[in-house]
Amino acid sequence: MTAPHPTYDQLAPLPAYAEQPVPIAFEDVNGHLNVRHYTGIASEGLDEALVGVGIPQNWPASGHACFSAEHHLTYLAELRTGDRMSARVRLLGRAERAAHALVYLLDESHRRLSFVMEEILLHIDMETRRTAPWPEDVAAALDRRIADDATLPWEPDVSGSLALR
Repeated sequence: MTAPHPTYDQLAPLPAYAEQPVPIAFEDVNGHLNVRHYTGIASEGLDEALVGVGIPQNWPASGHACFSAEHHLTYLAELRTGDRMSARVRLLGRAERAAHALVYLLDESHRRLSFVMEEILLHIDMETRRTAPWPEDVAAALDRRIADDATLPWEPDVSGSLALR
């Protein structure tokens, strides 16, 4: 059995990433954020969060990259055009070549959790375009962030379908 989703009030103190209103261009025929944009905005938030562990947005220029390997997506509450949203990130674990993360999209306008993206991401050597061990400095920074996130006063709401190998 997985833990319940954290509440808005539990997530709000975490650093906010990808803060923006839902643009009209992202609206679908149902009048809310199109499904494809939830994942994109969550990915932007994760990318911003990874800067703090030594993974800059232009990392491929130095021969490294992060590629997504697996996702589990949970839609909880619709985001509508004009609603303010932000992403919060919790890092769960790291293997030699991979990391496990949760990204939460918050509906800031209605103070609720809207979407959860669980992801396995891989470190890629851009010369070979294959997985490679994390650089030592990044591995150490990931480990520190994972340890910090493990002290959060709520259990991670993992799907049970993703795991580090």
